[in-house]
Amino acid sequence: MNTEPDQKTTRSGFVALIGAPNAGKSTLVNRLVGAKVSIVTHKVQTTRAIVRGIATHGAAQIVFVDTPGIFKPKRRLDEAMVTTAWGGAKDADLVLVLIDAERGIKGHALALLENIGEVRQPKVLVLNKIDRIKRDTLLALTAQANEYAAFERTFMISALDGSGCGDLLDYLAQKLPEGPWYYPEDQLSDLPMRQLAAEITREKLFLRLHDELPYSSHVENEKWEEKPDGSVRIEQVIYIERDSQKKIVIGKKGETIKAIGEAARKELSEILEQKVHLFLFVKVRENWGNDPERYREMGLEFPKG
Repeated sequence: MNTEPDQKTTRSGFVALIGAPNAGKSTLVNRLVGAKVSIVTHKVQTTRAIVRGIATHGAAQIVFVDTPGIFKPKRRLDEAMVTTAWGGAKDADLVLVLIDAERGIKGHALALLENIGEVRQPKVLVLNKIDRIKRDTLLALTAQANEYAAFERTFMISALDGSGCGDLLDYLAQKLPEGPWYYPEDQLSDLPMRQLAAEITREKLFLRLHDELPYSSHVENEKWEEKPDGSVRIEQVIYIERDSQKKIVIGKKGETIKAIGEAARKELSEILEQKVHLFLFVKVRENWGNDPERYREMGLEFPKG
């Protein structure tokens, strides 16, 4: 029996998510894809480059583009991330504008809406974290947001528990243009597994240290060796900008880096479906925020000037 969708009826396209930092974009992408493709922490700006998560919904293949949060840049890395986010939106077939309903429309969210007119693609408003807000407030937020742009539809969802996400998927599957799929049916992301492995360790780093460590820290794979017994040996380096940060990452008697490594190894073992031997090292790489090569590795364009 042929389970492949009829080629005449398939739809496919790119849907970009834009929003202020911590609006819940990465959580929503993971929810809609049904698997972890983007790291999630409470620390702002953990998504740096564009990450694509692929959802198959009926005969439609929806390629979600999770972009860095949009905010007022203060340094070169900030500028690169914001430029990447706006670029991701302008290249998509459809744009989801995600607003944290609990925070409301102010600060970064307000600045985003004030500039949304620069994006000419069809736009859909998505109010997230609705489980914490009264309906009257949600309706008022919807009216306020629509003063800045002509949104085609508004969806009220909770990325955390999945409320409203099924309706959103149904809508997107119908709105995308007809055409063949871009990726194989079982592919969930275009992020290489080795890059995802480094991102997972970076997530655990942020979750463990919270505000103690600047988000300019970076994780790179140094070695990836498939062993004869079916396990994999992974060596990663956590790069920080100052020597004073090294003690923070390692912790007293190495407890902090041990806990980070254990959390990352556990999740990597589940994703890779094989035993993982993970070894973490900490090195200082001063002023890496001004190194063009680091930006290329993260999929960001190095800002001029």
